[in-house]
Amino acid sequence: MAFVLPYKISVLVFIENAAGEQLLMLRAKQPNLGVWTPIGGKLEMTTGESPFECAVRETEEETGLQVTAADLHLFAMIAEKAYQGDTHWLMFLFRCRKPIDALPPDIAEGKFAFFSREKIKDLPIPETDKAALWPIFDQYRDSFVALKADCTASPIKITVEQITAPR
Repeated sequence: MAFVLPYKISVLVFIENAAGEQLLMLRAKQPNLGVWTPIGGKLEMTTGESPFECAVRETEEETGLQVTAADLHLFAMIAEKAYQGDTHWLMFLFRCRKPIDALPPDIAEGKFAFFSREKIKDLPIPETDKAALWPIFDQYRDSFVALKADCTASPIKITVEQITAPR
């Protein structure tokens, strides 16, 4: 019998300050321990939480920034097969239209910093972020794209499943 990997559902929220710099968290816990990522977290599946509800909750919990679903734009959905060899992930990527005024204080999950989009290319970030998430953000942040990422081999194989143009 084949080993079945767990499937988890999460959100990432891309937040900028007024200068257009991205807010990233240096993760203090797995997954992504020791690398910079946008904020986010797992859906509360026991309560039936939607991806938008999760993005609103995680944004406030991690940064203190209060947003509504109307402040968020869902720009991507990515299914990661066998991320780090131990979990399948379905991730919803949101762009927050409401800028954050100041750097949030450190939390148990990690510490924060602002980076220009260009500087992010030189940071320690997850392979999938380098191969897919940031290029997706650059190209589709005002539209919508659905992708899948096969993480069973390196380099990761990214397949676009659907693109919806901006309205």
